Amino acid sequence: MQCEADVPTVLDRFIQQALLQVLQPIFDPGFSSHSHGFRPGKRAHDAIVEAQRYIQQGRKWVVDVDLAAFFDRVNHDILMGKLAKRIEDRRALGLIRRYLNAGILANGITTERHEGTPQGGPLSPLLANVLLDEVDKELEKRGHSFVRYADDNNVYVKTRRAGERVMGLLRQLYAKLRLPINESKSAVDLAWNRKILGYSFWIAPGRVIKRRVASKALTAMKERVRLITKRSGGRSIPRVIEELRSYLTGWKQYFQLADTPRIFEELDQWIRHRLRAIHLKHWNRGRTTFRELRSRGASERVAAIVATNTRRWWWNSTHYLHTVLTTRYFDELGLTRLAA
Repeated sequence: MQCEADVPTVLDRFIQQALLQVLQPIFDPGFSSHSHGFRPGKRAHDAIVEAQRYIQQGRKWVVDVDLAAFFDRVNHDILMGKLAKRIEDRRALGLIRRYLNAGILANGITTERHEGTPQGGPLSPLLANVLLDEVDKELEKRGHSFVRYADDNNVYVKTRRAGERVMGLLRQLYAKLRLPINESKSAVDLAWNRKILGYSFWIAPGRVIKRRVASKALTAMKERVRLITKRSGGRSIPRVIEELRSYLTGWKQYFQLADTPRIFEELDQWIRHRLRAIHLKHWNRGRTTFRELRSRGASERVAAIVATNTRRWWWNSTHYLHTVLTTRYFDELGLTRLAA
């Protein structure tokens, strides 16, 4: 199996951060207000709210452009040309060029980099914004409503025909920067059929545009929870809940803009069902299950029914077990509630 990684650059992270502090004030103030990625005082939530506002205004069609492996395809000469227009210090330009040229380590062999920016480098996001600012400025010049976060760019228009024209324009602009568009992932479509930064939109009564978690993000979340709560893990319930809390707290914070409390309530119920099933797997035998449930205040009838069907983990967790291993029980163990 081939393993690739960026070679440690000539610049250590301290020098990169120092360069970032010098370059940010030079370039950031001139960036478009529609650019939200990796900028002081900007965040993904701002981009999502801006997109929602455009759709509410009647721009129901979106030109959703996906750039193919953007950070791996940045052209060094084009980028350096843009930097040289604003930076007079030749030494700084030389350091940036050396940073860009840092090689890639694959199976112990270093190969030169002729395009792309080092992954994880603190300078890479700023350099990406410098390169893509030309596209932003052209869209602004033409009066388009758009939202960009790093290489994700969505332009909102009122008709499909207008969207097709904008798509043609973007193809030309990105071609000038030698950035290929991933045609299979790019489209002109109704805005609520596409996602932006993990969110999508839906139409509430009164034609009000609301936010929700995109289906792909929801699927990824469930896959992560299934992995943490797999019954074959052999971990204690407190340990499982600790892992869940670490993941769910961040997930909840990011998706706090979603206007779908019922979905969050259903997710909470589903997660508790999985935890109850782990309990049954741990108890394993009917006699142990009966004893544990009785010690937790279950009636003899309920304890007997669950113990008799002790191998039916999911069925039990959605029927009788929830009357013993209650929501309050999991709250006391520190489980994060998404709907709270």
